[in-house]
Amino acid sequence: MVIINSFSVAVGLLFITMLCWGSWANTQKLASKQWPFQLFYWDYVIGIVLCALIFGLTFGSIGEAGRPFVSDLMQAEQKYLLSAFLGGVVFNLANILLVAAIDIAGMAVAFPIGIGLALVIGVVVNYIKYTVGDPVILFTGVLFVVLAILLDAKAYRNISAAEEKVSSKGIFLSVAAGVLMGFFFRFVADSIAADYSMPEVGKMTPYGALFVFSVGIFISNFLWNSIVMARPFSGSAVTYRSYFSEGNLKLHSIGWLGGVIWAIGMSFSLMASEQAGFAISYGLGQGATMVAAIWGVFVWKEFKSAKSGTRKLIRMMFTFFIIGLILIVYARVKQ
Repeated sequence: MVIINSFSVAVGLLFITMLCWGSWANTQKLASKQWPFQLFYWDYVIGIVLCALIFGLTFGSIGEAGRPFVSDLMQAEQKYLLSAFLGGVVFNLANILLVAAIDIAGMAVAFPIGIGLALVIGVVVNYIKYTVGDPVILFTGVLFVVLAILLDAKAYRNISAAEEKVSSKGIFLSVAAGVLMGFFFRFVADSIAADYSMPEVGKMTPYGALFVFSVGIFISNFLWNSIVMARPFSGSAVTYRSYFSEGNLKLHSIGWLGGVIWAIGMSFSLMASEQAGFAISYGLGQGATMVAAIWGVFVWKEFKSAKSGTRKLIRMMFTFFIIGLILIVYARVKQ
């Protein structure tokens, strides 16, 4: 299987992870005018599973190092299969709650609470178990990224059409999504062998763990997404019949693409974790919020009518973000 043996290459993959995790939502934006999120989300999940399978059968099966993909799955112990599967279940619920929070409370509230909380919790819980990187430099970098997310929230608030009171439901969903999002990566990490080239018996390689994780997302979607379809937090109920009667190849393809983009990011994150450490891998990946902001500023022109003070916030946001990323990367080099 393909194994990353260079820290610099691992960092490059993690930046791709950040780009993927910050960009997949553009596909939902493209489909949202014709396609309810719940139906788009089914295609998104299918795209994740297909991408995980393709990665396993290609990158996870070539070369002499490590353990081939199919053999890896066959030898995995039940507790590690369950851990990776549970990671998928937790991630799926967190992702659905986050989107519901954005719909109710807006990006300016949901992202800083949800993703900011997930970033802090994720780095802390993964660092406690897998202590890779200088803690002072690492958590200083995390602080800068969190400050950048808060500035991003302030910028969005400044361009809101109207100042509306944020509902308690929106805040609750944001917090719940952030807590769950902060823990899912730990479950997946626990199922992966420490040495990718000579993986211990019972645990999995990143490719096997990724596939089991994706199966957890897919199977849990019959529960989580079905509930949201029947009892949405806002808007009208959605039926499975609409998925087949109203969808077309273009709409389905957009959803599949979104899932593939996200799964590529997750694949690279796990591939890079042996060299970078799980805490640093997760921390860099969750910088995706700033990537989403870049799309909003330069592609979707969400700030084109913003006042000058808002543009200053945007400049500060990107400055803090870059400083944070540099520190997170340096935390591994310094150790």
